[in-house]
Formats: sequence, C-alpha cells, structure tokens
Amino acid sequence: TNTISKGIISVDENMDSSIFIITMFSALFAAAFWLNLATWVGAPVSTTHSIVGGVMGAGIMSLGFDVVNWSKISSIAASWVISPFTSGIISALFYFALRHLVLKRKDKIASARFWVPIYIAIMSSGFTMYLMIKGLKKIIKFDGSVVLISGLFAFILAIFLMRPVISRLSREMENTAHNVSKLFQWPLIVSASLLSFAHGANDVANAIGPLAAIVSVADTGVISLKAGIPIWVMFIGAMGISVGLLLFGPKLIREVGENITRLDRVRASCVALSAALTVLVASWLGLPVSSTHIAVGGVFGIGLYREWVDYIKRKSLKQAEDAKHLSKRKLVRRKALITIASAWVITVPASACLSAGIYLIISNTNFINLF
Repeated sequence: TNTISKGIISVDENMDSSIFIITMFSALFAAAFWLNLATWVGAPVSTTHSIVGGVMGAGIMSLGFDVVNWSKISSIAASWVISPFTSGIISALFYFALRHLVLKRKDKIASARFWVPIYIAIMSSGFTMYLMIKGLKKIIKFDGSVVLISGLFAFILAIFLMRPVISRLSREMENTAHNVSKLFQWPLIVSASLLSFAHGANDVANAIGPLAAIVSVADTGVISLKAGIPIWVMFIGAMGISVGLLLFGPKLIREVGENITRLDRVRASCVALSAALTVLVASWLGLPVSSTHIAVGGVFGIGLYREWVDYIKRKSLKQAEDAKHLSKRKLVRRKALITIASAWVITVPASACLSAGIYLIISNTNFINLF
C-alpha cells in the first residue's frame, strides 16, 4: 500500500481489478525471488528498491511505459549514490574523531571519560529523533520542533546519566585502545536494536504493501490507495523478517560485519550512528533512501578511511620493510565491494524484468482464472 501511495505507477479506481491483482502479485513474487537470490550470494540489497522495481516492471507490462512515475524512479536511482556515499563520509568522520580524541591519546582513560559520554549523548539524540521521524511515523507524526527539542533533551540526559557510569566502568581499566573500546558495547547493542526496530517498521511495510493491496481489492473489489492492512498480513511480515533473520541472517551478518572490512565495537557504533543520521537528513530532504544501502555504505566508509590512514603511514615511514608490510594490507575486500555495488545497480532493473516476465506468464495462462 505504501509503495502504491508513493506513486511508482499511476492507478485509478477504473482499472480492472484482476489486472491490478496480477500486477501486484507479479511485483511481490519477483521482489521476493530477487531478494532471496541476492541474500543467498551475500549481497545486502534493498527491499524497497526490489519492490519498486517489481511494481514498475509489472506496471509497464500491464499498462505501458506512461504509467510509471519516472521522476520518482530517477530520485530513487540518485539515492543509490547519495545515501551510501553520505553514510560512508559520516561514519569515517566519527571514527576519525574518536580515533584522535580517545584511541590515540596518551591517557586514553581520561579522554574516554570526557568524550565517550558526549559520543553516547550524540547517539541518544540521533536515535531519539530517528525513531520519532522514521520508526514511529506509522503510528504518530511529530512536529519538527518537537523532534528537535526531544533530541536536545536526550543529549543532555545522556551526558548526565553516562558520565558517572563511564567513570565507574573505566576505573580499573588498563590504558589500551582495546579496553577502551569495551565502553562502546552497550551503546552499540542499543543502537543496533533501535536500527532493527526502525528497519522493521518501514522496510517490512514495503514488502507486504503489494499483498495488502491484493487483499484489499479481493475483499472490496475496489482499487484504493488508502487500503487498510489486516493484522494477519502484518503478522506474515513479522514472521517473514524473523524467519529470514534465523535462516539467512548469520551469513549476511558475517558478510557486512567481517567480510567487507573488520569491525570492532568503536567502528560498528560509528556505522550505526551514521546510518541513523543519514536517514534523518534524507527524511527531512524527502529523499527515498535505503536503510540497507546506508548501513553498508557506512561500513565501506570505515574500511576505506583505515586504508587511507595506512597510505599516510606508508608515505611517512622511513623503513622500507615496514612500508612494504603496510602496502600489502587491503582493509576493504575488493571482491565484496564489486559484488555489492553490482547488486545495488541491477536491483531495480532485475526485479522489474522478473516481474514483467511473471506478469506475462500469468496473464497468458489459465492461472488468471484464479483471480
């Protein structure tokens, strides 16, 4: 329903209901097939883009090219580049700041006691606004001023609560970067949970949108852009994301968390925060960005920044052996970069072609009588 209301294709109440149902079914089946195929090969592609491609392909096959809102498709294509690039820059900047303000300082404990509460406060503020704008928008819409005030309140409260906690946790801690990174464990767990919540609140809605549209038309016989979503349809979406996490989750988690570049607690927290902030900015600008692309872009940003740091070290080293050792380090797997980037680029056209083919098969067989 959400995908239709965004105007990917133009439909009206006079459209034949059977054609509409087959169009949505084709889009849903094609997107599901593409997502599972991409996940099987370890490419974290966008659910939103897969659904958009599916609706577009089936819409073209059933109603022609003029039915597609090409300006919306163009803005989605632009987000392929803008969102991961922006997230990568933000995550690299946060890691740069933490590296120089805490991890590389002589007295890491004293620096951590001052800066870690501020960093956690930024996370708290960012995720508070993120949830109000993105995660809870299906339930209640908050005014911009309310969101900003809530974010400021969360920032102040987090500093007040976290300073004594960080001071206590670091009291008997050794002055090493590895030990200091342990202070980021619980903020990282909370941020990952909040990201998952907002991801489920939005991207699963895109996945079950065509199903909700099919059910609405089947029940009422009328095509409506404001169709309600039955509880059992939402339950299917909830079960789907949970079972999918159990089956495919470990492989994709390793792909994003380990196979692209090595993440520790500090780096992972930078990725989570950059993802939340990028989605916040994109929501205010009205850009149709993908949470998946943004998170993966943040991972690439961290890895490429670390490679850049190695390059600077190599240029400054006087000992040839040390420089030779550094030159062999590839902190971002090029194969993963090429695979994921390729999957991103072809997601919409691939799901569109699959959907168009499925629509053509269904509409030219006796299967159409089911509808």
